[in-house]
Amino acid sequence: MNEKKLGLWILTALVVGNMVGSGIFMLPRTLSEVASPAGVLTAWLVTGVGVLMIALVFGNLALRKPDLTGGPQIYAKELFKTGSNSSVLSGFMSSWGYWIGNLVGNIAIITTFAGYLSTFFPVLVNQAELFTIGSFTLKVGNALTFLVCTLLLWFVHFIILNGLENAGKINLVATATKVIGFLLFIVIGLFAFQKANILPFVAPRYDEIGHSIGLLGQVNNAAVATLWAFVGVESAIVFASRAKKSIDVKRATILGLLMALAIYVGISTLVLGMLNHDALVASDKPLIDAISTVLGPIGGKILAAIGLISLFGSTIGWVMLSAEIPYQAAKQGLFLPSFLKVNKKGIPVFSMIITNGLGQLFIFSTISNTIAAAFDFMIIVATLSYLVPYFISSAFQLKLVYTGETYMNQRSRITDGIIGILATVYSIWVIYAGTADLKTFTFGVLLLVSGILFYKRVKNAEIN
Repeated sequence: MNEKKLGLWILTALVVGNMVGSGIFMLPRTLSEVASPAGVLTAWLVTGVGVLMIALVFGNLALRKPDLTGGPQIYAKELFKTGSNSSVLSGFMSSWGYWIGNLVGNIAIITTFAGYLSTFFPVLVNQAELFTIGSFTLKVGNALTFLVCTLLLWFVHFIILNGLENAGKINLVATATKVIGFLLFIVIGLFAFQKANILPFVAPRYDEIGHSIGLLGQVNNAAVATLWAFVGVESAIVFASRAKKSIDVKRATILGLLMALAIYVGISTLVLGMLNHDALVASDKPLIDAISTVLGPIGGKILAAIGLISLFGSTIGWVMLSAEIPYQAAKQGLFLPSFLKVNKKGIPVFSMIITNGLGQLFIFSTISNTIAAAFDFMIIVATLSYLVPYFISSAFQLKLVYTGETYMNQRSRITDGIIGILATVYSIWVIYAGTADLKTFTFGVLLLVSGILFYKRVKNAEIN
């Protein structure tokens, strides 16, 4: 159960695989809607620096508090007096929100898989009406998309039940495939880049009522979407208790982030130059449409195949991550005790069933929405759910710096203090930017608050 089986490269693959998932395939379209080319690149730069600060916080806490494993939400309880109501409540609510964010994010990846599968099976976007009940009409494409997403989720579920190490190796192969594929895309994109497509480089965007949005406003609006691309940077932290060496957790986090950032900036910039704005905004699979302009349908199909391998690996990583979070939290006394149940291979089987069962409910969003609309909705809800644990991790580092706990010299305290402040400011900024859409924010808050219904069982279990 507690065998240390995950080495540096498998941990790095989890970080890269979980970050470079649906974001790279869908975000060029999402970002082009809200920002000009200058706004998109500025948003990537700001987000890259902000997430680097958060990654450094994660790496530092993994070394200074190796006993606190299971993800950044675990640090919430350490902000208060050990064993107090505030400690348990904050730890549980943070774990609950982080868990919800992960399972919703996983479904965003699965819906993207269905979108790229439509390259080979166009029937997945067929708009023919299957049947109508009252005001609801089910279309053929939506019904088949729902079926594909459901099958993928539960197929991955059974792969993981057969062993975490084997699932990690499959994810490693999928991640290597995606990195090679993206490097090839970048090389091809360099030759196909058309400057005219990114002009005007600085241009206004407009909101729903026609008000002009300047460059800073565009960066603000793009903040949540770009952060979504880096969600998963904490993957190695979640599996810290299963790592061969504690230092590998920090190395995998930083290495994975830098690899993902290079891929994101390179591909996002090239897609902007390979497709004109109107074509990009209308695309459900922008990378395929971009490569098809250069290599034709065959090139699109090759990239789609690489994308499907990538997304399959990401789904494995995210299902592993989503089930591990409540299991590790339960070990710390911060989640429902039933989530501690494991099978003979040490897999948290109860957590897997409940997590994927709830994920199945979110798959129903594909029945009434297009794949792109379902993706946009889910990434906002998921990203806002992540921001609370990210903020808490930064605040916990500041607490350690302030008290001097685990520090032997002043220089490291000052350095970590600066990093903690920058990470905290960044987290607050994105939370502020993400709450602009009141409807989605309200839905996210309701998901988070719903955890209160189960808190009493957690508190009673701790007392007993």
